[in-house]
Amino acid sequence: MSRIVLIDDHESVRLGLEAACERAGAKDVVFSGSTVSSYLEWRAASGEPPADVVVLDLTLGDGATVTENVSRIVADGSAVLIHSVADRPTAVREALTAGAAGIISKSSRADDVVEAIRTIARGEPLENLEWAHAVDGDRAFADAQLSARERDVLRLYAAGLPLKAVAERLGVAYSTAKENITRVRVKYVEVGRPAPTKIDLLHRAMEDGLVGAERSERSERAGRAERTRSGDHTDRAEPSGRPDDAR
Repeated sequence: MSRIVLIDDHESVRLGLEAACERAGAKDVVFSGSTVSSYLEWRAASGEPPADVVVLDLTLGDGATVTENVSRIVADGSAVLIHSVADRPTAVREALTAGAAGIISKSSRADDVVEAIRTIARGEPLENLEWAHAVDGDRAFADAQLSARERDVLRLYAAGLPLKAVAERLGVAYSTAKENITRVRVKYVEVGRPAPTKIDLLHRAMEDGLVGAERSERSERAGRAERTRSGDHTDRAEPSGRPDDAR
């Protein structure tokens, strides 16, 4: 199991989550506290590396906003799993916009929370009802107004195909496919939904209904097959959580 941090201003919630992690064989809860500031101060003083996953409540008692809390954790190098009653849709959407990797309700079974932590730690998108409800019908998740070709390129690229294979699949030049991805990123930035990495592009494509988890897995397998046939290994070294320069 990965290094986990629990941040909630209710000690009983933190203790319950820590116990659930221990039962699941995860003994790497490295910090448990009531504020993001206390965690970052502990990290600075101890010299410990960033946690893999920070499980964060939406509303803490120190007055910090959702956007501030999520942004600080993401900037520090950790993925954020929102663990909340999720009764404030606006706050949930603020968390997603700030970079939270997923949401799970406090009414979920402890085993489901642990599995969500594992999913986020693996760098995989967390698809569940909480995520869907936060996105469905939300006008704040503005339409990036992608063209039909841009949507096609994004759908294939975000689902796992290397850009060279995307271009071949669509019958366009590599430079055209690369330009399309660049325009997609610009359009998402313009509506406040930046996507600097390939994982971010996958999240945006999922939010906009272009890619689902099952389709993503199938496309990833297809992408590996096409790379094998073509001898193209360029995408294998690409860290999915870093800017990928739209190769």
